[in-house]
Amino acid sequence: MQKKVLALHDLSGFGRSSLVPIIAVLSAAGHQCVPLPTAVFSTHTAIPNWVTTDLTGAMQGTIEQYDALGLRFEAVYAGFLGSADQIDRVREAARRLKAVDGITLIDPVMGDNGRIYDTYTPEMCTRMRELCAIADIITPNTTEAAILLDRDPSGKPRGAEEAWEWMRALRARYGAQVVLTGLDFAEGRVGSGCLTAEGGALSLHRRIDRYYPGTGDLFASVMLGSLLNGEKLAAACDRAGEYVKDCIAYTAAQQTDPMHGVQFEKLLYHLAGGCDEAQGRTEGDH
Repeated sequence: MQKKVLALHDLSGFGRSSLVPIIAVLSAAGHQCVPLPTAVFSTHTAIPNWVTTDLTGAMQGTIEQYDALGLRFEAVYAGFLGSADQIDRVREAARRLKAVDGITLIDPVMGDNGRIYDTYTPEMCTRMRELCAIADIITPNTTEAAILLDRDPSGKPRGAEEAWEWMRALRARYGAQVVLTGLDFAEGRVGSGCLTAEGGALSLHRRIDRYYPGTGDLFASVMLGSLLNGEKLAAACDRAGEYVKDCIAYTAAQQTDPMHGVQFEKLLYHLAGGCDEAQGRTEGDH
């Protein structure tokens, strides 16, 4: 049966972030992505003069309708949230709409590059910590991991041993499977680490010296799509990191404005193939 994902994110029209890549990636992986927008933005917020419409008021009614319809989702996936009320709605969606044995994936979008986003007050950071405590999987970057651990946001792991210490601390505090992104302690390499009750792995890929908004959404949605297709977490993270690297390399070669995001569309066929391969492996194991 096709898997369903409830995606609680903002919808940014231009710039290839949030729900735009998430819907495309999960669909390419063979799943039904059901968007529950938290807000609509004309562009992502790194592009000046954006306009927005807040949709918090519609979230509760949507959750109630889905619950009344008996809809249950194999994954409830939330990212950037703009208010404490939205955090409450995500908690309620996970409680009421997640399928038995489903996944609550929280990407605690609070900051990057050693800096907390201006919209994230100390209260919002506290509320995000509370949300991570109900998650099955969390996917912070190093800045967000520091916030979750009450550490200096400008700090980050300086080697593999420190990366493992950070992941163990996150897992001990939040009880979730941990994916720590933005690891760049190895020269010319960047990637992620993951930790579950069974163990973990580091996955580093060739670093391409470009920055594009939205790559975190791309990584998390590829990882989630792979998990729902039967991949183990380490393999899903490796697939996601490789896909993001390929998208960055392709986009850099096109020499487009970095604020327009990565041209993931040209490479979506990689994910459809991955879906078939993972399904074949899963069926072969039975």
